[in-house]
Amino acid sequence: MEVVGVLVVMLAIFALVVLFSAIKILREYERGVIFRLGRLIDQKGPGLILLIPFIDRMVKLDLRTVTLNIPPQEVITRDNVPTSVNAVCYFRVLDANRAVTDVENYLIATSQISQTSLRAVLGKAELDEILAERERLNASLQKIIDEQTEPWGVKVSTVEIKDVEIPEQMQRAMARQAEAERERRAKIINSEGEFQAAEKLSQAAEIIGRNPASLQLRYLQTLIEIGGNQNSTVIFPLPMDLIAAFQEDGIGGVIDSVVTPEKPDDAR
Repeated sequence: MEVVGVLVVMLAIFALVVLFSAIKILREYERGVIFRLGRLIDQKGPGLILLIPFIDRMVKLDLRTVTLNIPPQEVITRDNVPTSVNAVCYFRVLDANRAVTDVENYLIATSQISQTSLRAVLGKAELDEILAERERLNASLQKIIDEQTEPWGVKVSTVEIKDVEIPEQMQRAMARQAEAERERRAKIINSEGEFQAAEKLSQAAEIIGRNPASLQLRYLQTLIEIGGNQNSTVIFPLPMDLIAAFQEDGIGGVIDSVVTPEKPDDAR
């Protein structure tokens, strides 16, 4: 009886193991590729999956988008500048059957093709293009990698260049170039300002030349502006035509006495 009891327990445990191996539950974002005696049957899921014990084998795949970090790659640009560039690649499995049967490991394969494509594309571009035209290079990388991974049932949605490291000497050269460019723009702006100021002064001189009275008004206005500062001492010439006007009005003696004061009797 004891032997029979042990056999019953062993059979029960064996049945539980078989039952556990025959029942699989897949989440919404998971798919199971079923092989029966080594032959591909189909993909199943999500939900409850029933397998034939010891005959069926299931390979489970995740259909969510995978974020692949491409490690830094040493790249020599078209203008012979050594750089270190890394990127990030976003992809997902569209066809689980091909992702299992057409490539040994689609994760490693996608990573390797991404690294080689990154070096190939950036090696054909100049440094200025890598720094200023990242969107175009990202689109080119996405198209090239996606064409390579499409036979595996993998869809590459986005590739983004993250960091571009250049030698310190090149960084200093670029800083000097940027500084020279700013100085050039400042000189151009200053020259344009002087040209506009000279043009306006020329126009003002032409207007004043047509109306001499405006020159006198400007002269008086300047005197008022100078006199507004109490700490300033101003010496300016007296126009001769103004003196002549006073002399014609009979005030010449007063002007003469102011201009040429009388000498004392001892001096005579």
